[in-house]
Amino acid sequence: MTGYTGLYQRLYRPRVPILWWVRRRSYLLFVLRELSSVFVAWSVVYTLLLVHAVTAGERSYRGFLAWSARPQVLAVNVVALLFVLFHAVTWFALASRAVVVRVRGRRVPGVWIVAANYALWAVASAIVAWVVLR
Repeated sequence: MTGYTGLYQRLYRPRVPILWWVRRRSYLLFVLRELSSVFVAWSVVYTLLLVHAVTAGERSYRGFLAWSARPQVLAVNVVALLFVLFHAVTWFALASRAVVVRVRGRRVPGVWIVAANYALWAVASAIVAWVVLR
C-alpha cells in the first residue's frame, strides 16, 4: 500500500496573489486577450441566434429583437464589442510576427502586413455597411 509515510520533504511553494498578472502590463494584456475569446464566442452565438430567429419567421424575429433590447443583453453586447475590437487589434499587431511573407526573396516589413490587415478590415466594414444601409 502506497501512501504518505512522513519521509517526503515538503516542497517550498511561495504564495502567489490571485491577481499577480495585473502588475505587469504585458501579462495584463495577455490575460485580457485570452478573456476576449469568450466574448468572440458570444458574438458568434448571438449572430447564430439572430440567423435562427430570422429563418424561423417574423414572430421569432420580433421575440429576438425584444430579448436583444433588454438592458442586460445590451450591456453584454457592448462589452463584447469592445473585447472583439481589442481581440482584432491585438491579432493584427501579432500578425506581422506570426506571418512571414516574402516577395522576390525579401521579407515584407511587418508594418506592411499590419497595414494590409487594417485596409482589408476597412474594406470589409465598408461592404457590410453598404449592404446593411442601402
